[in-house]
Amino acid sequence: MEADLHVDVRNPGAGMRLALVHGFTQSTLAWAAFREDLGDTFETVALDAPGHGRSAAVEAGLRDGAELMTKTVLAAGSGGPAVWVGYSMGGRFALHVALANPRAVTGLVLVSTTAGIDDPSERATRRASDDALAERVEREGIEGFVAWWLAQPIFSTLPPAAAALESRLGGSAIGLASSLRLAGSGTFDPLWESLHDLEMPVLVVAGELDSKYCTLARRLVNAIGANADLLIIPGSGHACHLERPNEFASGVTNWIARSHGEH
Repeated sequence: MEADLHVDVRNPGAGMRLALVHGFTQSTLAWAAFREDLGDTFETVALDAPGHGRSAAVEAGLRDGAELMTKTVLAAGSGGPAVWVGYSMGGRFALHVALANPRAVTGLVLVSTTAGIDDPSERATRRASDDALAERVEREGIEGFVAWWLAQPIFSTLPPAAAALESRLGGSAIGLASSLRLAGSGTFDPLWESLHDLEMPVLVVAGELDSKYCTLARRLVNAIGANADLLIIPGSGHACHLERPNEFASGVTNWIARSHGEH
């Protein structure tokens, strides 16, 4: 973790701060539509996660990556804590931030996220699968791998324009391979039993057509408790924030208004 994380700040000092953490193969560019819908009413601090975009040289797992993200967000823009919004891999990072550094998190939005794989043998299988994917991206290069990745069934409802293939090619194959090996779903012990420690407001989001993550979303809400709310985005799949950006932005801002009394 010798290199710094790339950070892109918009509207510093505009109001409530949002820290945005993208999913695997993405970068800060993934939040373009969401930021446009927000307008200038929020300060947004978007990060390129370790191994991605302009942070491709940063090698970090979920715990040490979360520490680096916390330091970066607290120092960026107008500084201070933020509502953390994380999608998929980014949700895993944001969840680690919230559990390890709750004072840096005024709210938490978990999009298509899991708190871990319960069964040790299933975690080992997932690690082996991610190791194989890491070897694939190293062998094929980033362009071929990302095109193959977006063709997976989990993204079948994601329109090519919303997937923004070209915006995912600014990193490196080595960086993506590092991310798979260090920050995949099989790399960490499950956090389910710690979720009740989260005291900040939490919004859990999933796409209606993504049955696996709808189930996980409901489990997250139940495990967190009364401070957690559930948002299911109609007609969308795993990448619901990209498939239905307007509905996603509206859902998040309405939740912030209810839970934080702002905007």
